[in-house]
Amino acid sequence: MNRLGLVFDSRFLHHAIATPSLENPDRLRSLYLHLQQEKYNKSTYHILPREATSAEISMVHSSFYVEQLREHAVKSDPFSYDRDTYLMDDSLPTARLAAGGCLALADRIMEKELDYGFALVRPPGHHATAGRGMGFCIFNNVAITAEYLRRKYGLSRILILDFDVHHANGTQEIFYDTNEVLVLSIHQKGIFPFTGDSDEIGTEMGVGYTVNIPVHPQFGDNEYTYLLGRLLQGLVEQYLPQFILVSAGYDGHRDDSISGTLLSTQWFATVTHLLRRHAFESCNNRLLYILEGGYNPVALEKSVIATIDALLQKDFERPGILSVPRAEKILENHPLRQYWTI
Repeated sequence: MNRLGLVFDSRFLHHAIATPSLENPDRLRSLYLHLQQEKYNKSTYHILPREATSAEISMVHSSFYVEQLREHAVKSDPFSYDRDTYLMDDSLPTARLAAGGCLALADRIMEKELDYGFALVRPPGHHATAGRGMGFCIFNNVAITAEYLRRKYGLSRILILDFDVHHANGTQEIFYDTNEVLVLSIHQKGIFPFTGDSDEIGTEMGVGYTVNIPVHPQFGDNEYTYLLGRLLQGLVEQYLPQFILVSAGYDGHRDDSISGTLLSTQWFATVTHLLRRHAFESCNNRLLYILEGGYNPVALEKSVIATIDALLQKDFERPGILSVPRAEKILENHPLRQYWTI
């Protein structure tokens, strides 16, 4: 069985606000209990998170933003960056713990103690830019992890796949001008944060290293599998990533009311097998999942368990990739064809 490390901790439930919010501790309570069952206690490694240091966070976030967070963390009233993002007494240490938990897994994968990792953390991170929090996100966990891998281990080809239903605007902004991190985001068009058009492709050294695939509502398993199957095959073969990071958002599930896409629980296992194959062929199995969205707790739990089971399975499957005309049209004249063969 594969060596799978999981980061989950009751301290991630401390970030909470009294007023209703889709991003709340109840997202993960049942999942955490599920993972304490004997089956997963025996088959996975429970990795304790640590708080990311100020220096590690400042690799990605501006000193002004970090200081702003410190100032507001000591105030008694909740501070909001927008209608979704709040900062309470326990929010800052929880956000540090989320980022540090990802780094703890990255270290163990690089040191070959683990084959794969899944950081089941909150708050999520992919909307956080260098200078502000937004969309439930305080620190950009996946960006901090990518930058950590660049600086500590000297990696220069990191692939980030973000399949959250919302565009990875913060991750894109942070790496928009570099070719050392390739950011691939597949997301529903026309919803928050209203970015991620296909012509957003990077600047300077990063031109061609941002790939956005905005999809229509009602897209489901076949469309997503076709698009990611085609894209990953071409990108991985040409970019040869040294590490694959996944911003794993489960809010594209058909039972999640925040989106209009129709992904099934099983699709999250399918994409995991696809990623395992590419990680095996390109980067010595270095594959790390980091939780982003997912706001139907039942669908989230089932989908995360499907992902974990796929990571634990001895052999990865090779999913069939059906040709889907309405998905094909998205790639026909996509700007990425100027830079990559797909």
